[in-house]
Amino acid sequence: MNNKITCECGHVNPEGTELCEACGKPLTPQQPGQDNKNESLLNMRYDGSARRSQTYNRTVIDKIWNFFSSVKVGVWLIVITLTASMLGTIFPQEMYIPPGVNPSVHYEDQYGLAGQIYYQLGLHNLYSSWWYMILIALIGISIVIASIDRFVPLHRTLKNQKPKRHERFMRKQRLFGKSPSADTELLKQQLKKRRFNVREEDGHILAEKGRFARWGPYVNHIGLIIFLLGALLRFVPFMYTDDFVWVREGETKVIPSTEGQYYIKNEDFILETYDEDDPRYKEALQQQGGQVPKNYQTNAVIYERKDDATVGTDPELEVLKETHSKVNQPIKFDGYSLYQASFQQNEFSSMTFNLHDTGNEDNVHGTFTIDLSDPQSEYELEDGYRVVINEYFPEYELEDGAPVSKSKYPKNPAFVFEVHPPGDAEPEVSFAGIGRNIDPTNENDYKLGIEDFEMRDVSGLTVKKDHTLPFLGLGGAIFMIGVMQGMYWNHRRIWIHPKDNEVWVAGHTNKNWYGLKKDMERAFNDTGLSVPEDQQEIKAASEKPRAKEDEHGVKHNQQ
Repeated sequence: MNNKITCECGHVNPEGTELCEACGKPLTPQQPGQDNKNESLLNMRYDGSARRSQTYNRTVIDKIWNFFSSVKVGVWLIVITLTASMLGTIFPQEMYIPPGVNPSVHYEDQYGLAGQIYYQLGLHNLYSSWWYMILIALIGISIVIASIDRFVPLHRTLKNQKPKRHERFMRKQRLFGKSPSADTELLKQQLKKRRFNVREEDGHILAEKGRFARWGPYVNHIGLIIFLLGALLRFVPFMYTDDFVWVREGETKVIPSTEGQYYIKNEDFILETYDEDDPRYKEALQQQGGQVPKNYQTNAVIYERKDDATVGTDPELEVLKETHSKVNQPIKFDGYSLYQASFQQNEFSSMTFNLHDTGNEDNVHGTFTIDLSDPQSEYELEDGYRVVINEYFPEYELEDGAPVSKSKYPKNPAFVFEVHPPGDAEPEVSFAGIGRNIDPTNENDYKLGIEDFEMRDVSGLTVKKDHTLPFLGLGGAIFMIGVMQGMYWNHRRIWIHPKDNEVWVAGHTNKNWYGLKKDMERAFNDTGLSVPEDQQEIKAASEKPRAKEDEHGVKHNQQ
C-alpha cells in the first residue's frame, strides 16, 4: 500500500512527513475553526521530516526499531549501566586483590557479610561479566538506531529545501514580519558579508549558515560508538591483556597471556630504601615507622621461543632483550609492557638437612638439599638411609591445632618426614621446619636438623597489552568535536518572500535566537527591511495575567 503524501507543489513526501520537503507547507490540515492567526507555530525540530520510528509499527522489526530509537530507552540503559558501574566500585575488583589469594575467601575476610554478598553476586568481576557486556552492546545498538532514525530524514529534508517556501510555512515561523519594500541586491551583499550562503529562486531568497552544527549530536554518537567498541574490544585477548606474574630470582618463567611465545628470567631484584640518617628524610621516615622503598627494580632477560621448537620438548629460547623494570618504567616488547608492581623479600629457595643420631649430632648419616620450588618425594642418603617427605607446608601455620599452609609459596616451610633406616626397620616420623624439630613419639633414634638454607627475592610484574587505546582516544576526540560543533555554532536560516507590494521575512535557528536577531539587524541595515517580531514572545506576553483595579483602586491579577 502506497502511503506517500503528494504536496500541492507536486513533491512526493514519505509517509509521516509533517512539512513538505520542497516548499515547507504543513501537510496536516487546519482544524475546524482554526485560522492563520491562532494556528500554532511550526515544529521545526527535524524540519517536519518523517522518522521511521513514528511511521511504521507493523512488523516485529518495526517494534524492535521503535524500541531502540526511543531516547527514553537509551537514557534508561545508560542509567542502569552507570548504576551497575557504581556497584562495582564498592569493593576492589578481583584484578586488584593480592595475587594468588582465593577471592571467595578474601572478600569475606576483608569485608565481612557485605563482601561475601558482593562476591556471590559476581560484582567482583563486574566489568568482564556477560550481562555488563550486553548492557554496553545495547547502549551501542540504541545509539546507532536512534542516530539513523533521525539523521537520514533530516539530511534528506535539508538537502531538498528551496528558497521558495509556502506562505503558511513563512507565517508560522517564530520570527516573522512584513516590510513594504527591500533593496534585495544590498541585502544579498550584506548577508554574504555575514557569511550566509545565499540562494535565490524567482525573487525568493534563502540565506543559510552553520548547517554543519545540526550534525553535532550525530558526530557525538559516532564518537560514543567508537569508544564503546574500544571498551568491548578489551575483552578480546588479542586486543587487551591485563595479567600478573611472580618470578623468582634465577627463575625463567613463561609470561602469561602470550601463548607461550615469550619468557622472562629474573636475573636480580634490587631494593633501595631511603637513608634513615639523611636529615632530609629522617623526620618523615620516623613518622612512617619503618623503611620506605626508594627504588625497586627487576633486572631481567626477555626470551622469545623459536617457532621450530619440537612439541613436547623444552622450548628453545632466543634472547630478545636484556633490560630492567622499575616503577613506571616498564619493559616493553612486541606490544606488551611489564610493570614493576610488587615484590616479596626473603622467600626460601632451598633447605639443606642432615640426618644424625638423637643426642649425638656429630654422628651424621648424610645430608640432602630440598629445592622448595620442586621438592622430591624421596631422598637417598649414605649407607642405605632414606628420607621420605610425607607432607609439605610451604607457609606453615596452626589452624585449630592442625598444621596447614596459608599459601603455596615457601615463606615458612615445614615438613613431615619419614626416616627409613637400613634394612626392614620401621620408619620413624618427625616434624621439622624453621625453629622447630618435633619427635611426636619421643622415641626416635634419628633426628633431622637444618644445616643450611638459601633465600631469594620475588618480583611481581603486571603484564599489559592494550591495542584499544587508539579506539578510545579516537572516539573521545570525535565526541569532543561533536560537542564543540553543536555548542559553539548554530544553524541559522532567513527566508525573504516577495508578496504583492510587501516583502515577508521569516527566520529560524536551532538555538541562540538572540544571535539570529543580531545577524538580521546588521544584514537588514539600509535595505528597507525591518527585523521580524518574535511571535513566541508576543504570545507569551499576551497570556500573562492582566491587572484589574477593584473599587478601592487596588490592582488584582486577572487570569
